Amino acid sequence: MRSDIIVVGGGAAGLMAAIGAAMTLSKTENGGIVTVLEKMQKPGRKIMVTGKGRCNFTNLKPWEEFADHIRTDSQFVSPSWHNLTPEKLVEFFRTGGMASVVERGDRAFPASHFASDVVDALVRTCTMYGVKIVRGCEIREVKAGPLGFRLDGTLTTVKEFRPRLDENGRPQGKVRTETTVEEISVSGKKLIIATGGLSYPWTGSTGDGYRWAESFGHTVEPVFPALTALVPAGYKVKGGVPAAKATHPLPEHYPVLKGHIEKAVPLDDLGELLNGNTLENIRLTTFIDGTEADNCFGDIEFTDGGLEGPLGFQVSRKVVKALMNGSRVSVSIDLKPTVELARLDEDVHQRWEEVIKDPRSKGASFQKLFRIMLGKLMPWNATLPFLRCNPKVSVNTLAAALKDWRLEIVGFVGFERCVVTAGGVATDEVVAKTLESKKVPGLYFAGEVLDMDCDTGGYNLHSAFATGYLAGESAAKAL
Repeated sequence: MRSDIIVVGGGAAGLMAAIGAAMTLSKTENGGIVTVLEKMQKPGRKIMVTGKGRCNFTNLKPWEEFADHIRTDSQFVSPSWHNLTPEKLVEFFRTGGMASVVERGDRAFPASHFASDVVDALVRTCTMYGVKIVRGCEIREVKAGPLGFRLDGTLTTVKEFRPRLDENGRPQGKVRTETTVEEISVSGKKLIIATGGLSYPWTGSTGDGYRWAESFGHTVEPVFPALTALVPAGYKVKGGVPAAKATHPLPEHYPVLKGHIEKAVPLDDLGELLNGNTLENIRLTTFIDGTEADNCFGDIEFTDGGLEGPLGFQVSRKVVKALMNGSRVSVSIDLKPTVELARLDEDVHQRWEEVIKDPRSKGASFQKLFRIMLGKLMPWNATLPFLRCNPKVSVNTLAAALKDWRLEIVGFVGFERCVVTAGGVATDEVVAKTLESKKVPGLYFAGEVLDMDCDTGGYNLHSAFATGYLAGESAAKAL
């Protein structure tokens, strides 16, 4: 198989790279062939799980504010972002048949709130511009030569045979599938590596691009999970579970990370109490080895993985690195960040007086009355885990505890369910204005395979789309 431009990876960056290349070639006299090689049977698998299936595909903040949410070198992302701004991306999807809505925090979603609409729009646009998407194509080896690149691997084809229907329209038997595997070799003049990182490996992101980048002499910065759940002490059962029991066990070649606690590890008592709770408009302060390392305002969620939500994800990058380095980490939750301690203490005592004077409180235990009063100051379902973490709290010390609910963080959920992979191909070895390798002419990188990660809120997906589009455009212009 031959192609003018080969894109490896059919995710956000890869599909957009193919579109950028094909659109550019369509304006030239001779055109060209653009081929996407995707190892899964369906492209865009990771897009389907982003934003809990709703797909927050961009953020409409201006560049100055957007750049503050990039955790790596924002100047590297700048040319891609300005080439495909959030407004241009929204218009791109509108033209491709997908309307969008903007919600709190300038986050853009498909109007349907179905991530599948994003994938459908991308695939539809690829088809419109003649991009060939080869599904089930797993590349083992990539080589560069004087005439371009050669990629060798396997092509897995799955054929589905549906049973005949009887006179009542009922199937006569079960659906049968037939799978064939054959060797495949693809050659092309330009190569765009958009294979993603290591997160959600069951979607096809297994770090292949890192290996190929290193084979071309590129530096790959150490990778680790970002935007992931943080695990407080007592949240998960000690000892964990065998990897075989995980829903999606990590591949054997994945790095072993200090502090990683498999998501499949069952919840312990504290986890059972906290799971499902959301705490809104709180202040989260992170301490590393006793020193304040982060301070932010917003919402957190407790899930079967651990501490998540916007703030949990925001601090997770720093916390993961600290735990991997052997540091001690804790977080402080201020449930009443806008109320001064003295004023909150007065409020606590006033509410306590109201509770004990209530006729319905007659004969009730102190513990019951205290929890009733606590329920007036915080979400009811969070009262039991709060008391579990603060067993010695009293009426006189409650205000201080509400403003400093401490949780020791002992681990984090790894690549099996982190939103994005931090680290990757060193960006100082890639030309920011074209995404072309400084080491190998005709080689381009886009998306999560690069050392480029951002906060949650649409920033990562936009960066993937923008770098993909610029890489595709640049490769086409260089033909």
